[in-house]
Amino acid sequence: MNDRIRVPEVRLVGPNGEQVGIVPIAKALELARESDLDLVEVAPTARPPVAKLMDYGKFKYESAMKAREARKNQAHTVIKEIKLRPKIDPHDYETKKGHVVRFLKAGDKVKVTIMFRGREQSRPELGFRLLQRLADDVEELGFVESRPKQDGRNMIMVIGPHKKKAEAKAEAKAERAAREEAAAASDESA
Repeated sequence: MNDRIRVPEVRLVGPNGEQVGIVPIAKALELARESDLDLVEVAPTARPPVAKLMDYGKFKYESAMKAREARKNQAHTVIKEIKLRPKIDPHDYETKKGHVVRFLKAGDKVKVTIMFRGREQSRPELGFRLLQRLADDVEELGFVESRPKQDGRNMIMVIGPHKKKAEAKAEAKAERAAREEAAAASDESA
C-alpha cells in the first residue's frame, strides 16, 4: 500500500472502478494524494501489478463487517450424545427417544452409545437390536450416518438429521413467530 509498493509501474484502477491505465508509480502516488485516498495493490502477481485508489481504512472495516455477517449466518453442526443401557425400561427408552427427536429437529447430529457392563458384553446383539429400533423410530427425522459398531465396552451409532441446521433454525423461528402472533390475537379477543 502507498509507499511500500516497490514496482516501477502499475495498472491503475480509479476509486469508482474505472480503468486509468498503466502509469508510473510516482504518478499513481501523486493521484492518490490529490484525491486523498490510498494506493492499494490488489493483484500483485499480475504483469504489471494492479493497484486501486481507495480509502484503505474504510475497505478494511467493510471487509471485517462482511466476515462478521458471514460468521453470524454460519451454522455449527453439533454432535449430541445419548447413552443407553441394553436392559432399558420402556418408559426410559421413550424419554431418551424424545431427546433424540428434539436434537434431530434442531438439526444436530446424535451419537447414540450403548454401555455394556459385566455379562452384558457377551450379548452385543441386544445393543444392536436396541440401536436398530431407535433408528427405525426416528427415520422420518434422521438417517443412520454410521452403522452400529462395537468399541470395547460400548456400541456406537451416529444419526444425522435430514434437515440442515440453518433450515431447522429458520423453521423454529417461523414457528415461534406464529405462536406469538396467535397469542397476541387471543389477547385482543379476550
